[in-house]
Amino acid sequence: MRLSQFHLHTSKETPAEAEIVSHKLMLKAGMIRKLAAGLYTWSPLGLRVLRKVERAVREEMNAAGAIEVLMPSVQPKELWEETGRWEKFGGQLLKMQDRKEAWYCYGPTHEEVITDFARNELASYKQLPVNFFQIQTKFRDEIRPRFGVMRAREFLMKDAYSFHLTDEDLGREYKNMYDTYGRIFTRLGLKFRAVFADTGAIGGSASHEFHVLADSGEDAIAFSSGSDYAANVELAEAVSPGPRAAAAEAMHKVDTPTQKTCEDVAALMGIALQRTVKSVALMGEDAEGNPQFVLALVRGDHVVNEIKLSKLAGLGEYRLATEEEIDQHLGSEPGFLGPVAPKKAIRIVADRSVAAMADFVVGANEKGFHLAGVNWGRDLPEPHEVADIRNAVEGDPSPDGHGTLGIARGIEVGHVFALGRKYSEAMKLTVLDNNGKAAAPAMGCYGIGVSRIVAAAIEQNHDENGIAWPEAMAPWQAVVCMINPKNDAAVSEAAQALYRELNAAGIETALDDRGLRPGAMFADIELIGIPHRVVVSERGLAAGTFEYRHRLASEAENLDRAAVLSRLAGKA
Repeated sequence: MRLSQFHLHTSKETPAEAEIVSHKLMLKAGMIRKLAAGLYTWSPLGLRVLRKVERAVREEMNAAGAIEVLMPSVQPKELWEETGRWEKFGGQLLKMQDRKEAWYCYGPTHEEVITDFARNELASYKQLPVNFFQIQTKFRDEIRPRFGVMRAREFLMKDAYSFHLTDEDLGREYKNMYDTYGRIFTRLGLKFRAVFADTGAIGGSASHEFHVLADSGEDAIAFSSGSDYAANVELAEAVSPGPRAAAAEAMHKVDTPTQKTCEDVAALMGIALQRTVKSVALMGEDAEGNPQFVLALVRGDHVVNEIKLSKLAGLGEYRLATEEEIDQHLGSEPGFLGPVAPKKAIRIVADRSVAAMADFVVGANEKGFHLAGVNWGRDLPEPHEVADIRNAVEGDPSPDGHGTLGIARGIEVGHVFALGRKYSEAMKLTVLDNNGKAAAPAMGCYGIGVSRIVAAAIEQNHDENGIAWPEAMAPWQAVVCMINPKNDAAVSEAAQALYRELNAAGIETALDDRGLRPGAMFADIELIGIPHRVVVSERGLAAGTFEYRHRLASEAENLDRAAVLSRLAGKA
């Protein structure tokens, strides 16, 4: 590609609207242009990168035995009502009506559509297993679209869905897709981790997320220092800290007139925050479905994990208790709550770390006071329930018993789910098994954010000069730059000859024949992240060399033609 014939529109200015590196650099490099909130046009440069990612995903999915289809992006309401997700999916579901006032949505995902396709196409176990995938535009109506294509409303996604007669066969394909994702992200040159994750709105029995590691990542990942264990912090198990120490203090009241947080109470008393207990008042349901007041207890330096809480019996749809409900059950106001001597019977759920504490500090259920030296079994009954209800933190023991947990930041770019029969049963998809009986197939779901990978790769691969693409994602592997070609025809001829020779050797190369000054030309090439730059100049030709520089190298090298070809072919 001759850049004089290509639309390359870069900018020196940092866009005011951009908050993170990838958004800034994609705009400066001219890869994307904003149309409306969360909606972007991909320029020819950006599209080249997007297609590189798409090609890697498609080729690896094909190699893994998946079969490509293409489903409508606009989906009828009736399908979503069959699964109950027309309302449950929430405000992210963009709903619309046609001229006949029939309701549709712009697909954020395609479980309903593929299940409808399968119930019309699959009749026998002999057609299973099968894995259908597509690469298609999706739309989710984010409340606050931001970070460019990282959290856009419209995005390009690869979604795949597999169908199996048995759970064991689903497990096989789940592992196949897990391994395939590893090959995709490795091929794209990304540093990533696969982590245990929550199944969320998609549902199912098992789930792994694939995260590109980057300091700007929105998700926190807990990983073991002594094994391959890794999990989203929302799901990482916080193990029991060990046996409880014996009581050493008598319970006593402490005057805390304005101290309502564990931090303030600890500071006032001159004790470690780890000796305090945070009480979170909730409303859930008892076994009969009646409203139930729940006090969730975590250590003062820990954070309640909402997902873990919601998995406990009666707390699937919990909410925070109102001040009136708190007063009814504890006779106090927020800031001074605790589990000792409640006004009415309540359910107490203690985190594992709290259940192992002795001589701890809690609210006294009296405005302006806390209780210190509190001990289980003496000052209050043992907790009704002990559960893991907090976020794991740096230094926690690894749940698999090997090493301790560290915390890293990651950007989710892929997700695999073992759905089970949630959708096949809801939509009455059955096939005849080998005994001639109707059976609902088990399903798997496997998604990759194709457009999101582009932004995530930039977050992981950049410097002060711009993007530094991994080879597999770069718009071109190399660029040949001409210095003052108008003053010396030999420079132009040599540059064009090298350009043709590199492309003929299978090295995807662009020719920068725009006639820019060297500084401006090199700045553009660094900004857009081309891995290899070869400069053809009058001085170099006189010496029989070209100036070669890798995007991340600190110095340029003078190489002859054979050395340039060898270097770019990966032989040196």
